[in-house]
Amino acid sequence: MFTVTSYPHGAFSWVDCSSSDANARHFYASLMGWNIEEAPMGGGLTYYTFLKDGHRVAALSELPPQMAHLPPSWNSYVTVDDVDALAPRVGDLGGAVLQEPFDVFHNGRLLMCQDPQGAAISFWQANNHIGAGLVNTPGALCWNELWTADPQASRTFYGGLLGWEFEDLVYDPERPAYNWIRNNGRSNGGLFAMDDGAAANRSPGWIPYFSVADIELSAARAVGLGGELLSGLEEHSDGGRAMLISDPQGAQCYLIKVHEPEPWIEHVT
Repeated sequence: MFTVTSYPHGAFSWVDCSSSDANARHFYASLMGWNIEEAPMGGGLTYYTFLKDGHRVAALSELPPQMAHLPPSWNSYVTVDDVDALAPRVGDLGGAVLQEPFDVFHNGRLLMCQDPQGAAISFWQANNHIGAGLVNTPGALCWNELWTADPQASRTFYGGLLGWEFEDLVYDPERPAYNWIRNNGRSNGGLFAMDDGAAANRSPGWIPYFSVADIELSAARAVGLGGELLSGLEEHSDGGRAMLISDPQGAQCYLIKVHEPEPWIEHVT
């Protein structure tokens, strides 16, 4: 297991799903083998934290009434040292602040934004809640990917805001370009350039990848639980095999069988 006790500035650290139906938690719990921990959010809403082997790995909450018109989706969080210092730079770089920094109980401080292409992204200054305590192992988050129609603009925004660097990956000349995201030299997600066809049918956004032990079995289980397979089995250059799925409410994520999981930085000497 790759456990985590802290995240450096600029690293993805958490994901949660905003759903139109809180019962979606049972889909993910059954699919991923997660246990569920409940905590009141106020306003009659509950935050459902998913646990794997006793570690927090992700969460789900129902959309509040004033946001019920929004499509269900997974939200990606990046740990930063100071959300208040980061907030004014978002606008300077062409993004938009959706919600100014605020305290989430004693867990941490949150800033919610959109990048210049409209992809939602959240920034997290941790206090009692660091984010996921387990990563890069079956049943846990292992990757975050941005789908964008303007990769150069995305690189400029995130590079200027967080200091990320980008490495071109040419793995299939017949497919759109892909960039590895590097944070202080460490792999930290990917940037997928949508072609015109993809851009016409979906909005830019971040999509999480969850590691599974058996991709075929997990895909079949997702369908049996009422989900939908949105792609065929994709072969990755590192030997991984992934599939894009939708839960019964429409939120999308990837399942992936990772060939050689990358150990978390705390395990590297």
